[in-house]
Amino acid sequence: MLYQLIRLLAVPVVKLIYRPEVRGAERVPAYGPVILAPNHRAAVDTTLLALVSPRRVRFLGKAEYFTGKGLKGRLMAAFLDAVGFVPVERGNAKAGLAALESGRKVLDEGGVFGIYPEGTRSLDGRLHRGHTGVGSLALATGAKVVPVALTGTEKLLPNGKLFPRFAKVTVEFGEPLDFSRYDGLDASPAIRRAVTDEVMYAIAELSGQEYVDKYHKRPGEAA
Repeated sequence: MLYQLIRLLAVPVVKLIYRPEVRGAERVPAYGPVILAPNHRAAVDTTLLALVSPRRVRFLGKAEYFTGKGLKGRLMAAFLDAVGFVPVERGNAKAGLAALESGRKVLDEGGVFGIYPEGTRSLDGRLHRGHTGVGSLALATGAKVVPVALTGTEKLLPNGKLFPRFAKVTVEFGEPLDFSRYDGLDASPAIRRAVTDEVMYAIAELSGQEYVDKYHKRPGEAA
C-alpha cells in the first residue's frame, strides 16, 4: 500500500519536472521472475528505475539503513522497503553471497530484481566488464534478463552534487534475454561468464556506450 502511495505521488512529479523518456517498458515480462540489468551512471539511477518500471523492482540496500532507532528509523525502514530496497550486509567476506541470496529469494518468489552488473557507477562514461552475479542469478532461477540503458542521469545528478539539475533523461528497456538453453549448467564459471558477457553486450547496444573489457576501478583502488 505504501509502495502504491509513493508511486502515486512521486511518478507524476518526476514526469512533470524531469520528463524522462521511457522506451520499451512493454518488453518487461508481466509475470514471473525478471532481472533488470541496467548500466550505472549516477546515484539517482535506482530511484528513477524503480519509478518508471512497469513492475515493482527490488534492489539491494545497505542493512544499516534499515536499523535506525526511534520513529525516524522505523519510517526510513518502511520507506526503503516500500520503494523496493532489500537489506543486505556489506563490507565482509560473505557480503557477495548474501547479496546473491537476497536476489535469488526475490526471483524465487516470482518478483523483479535489479542488479548493476558493473558493480559500481561508471566515472568515465564507458561501460565496463560485468561481474558474474547477474549470470549466476539468471542461471540459478531461470529468470529472464532485461537489459536497461539509462542515459543522461549523470547530468541530472552529477557526482558530488546534492540537488538534481534539469537534464534530458532516457530509460530504455531491451528485449528479454532467455538463458534456458543453459539449464543445469549454473555451476560452470565459463557459462556464468558467457551469460554475463551477453547481458553486457545487450546493454552496450542499447546505451551506445564504449565497452571496456575490464572491471571498473574507483580512484585509489589497485589496478
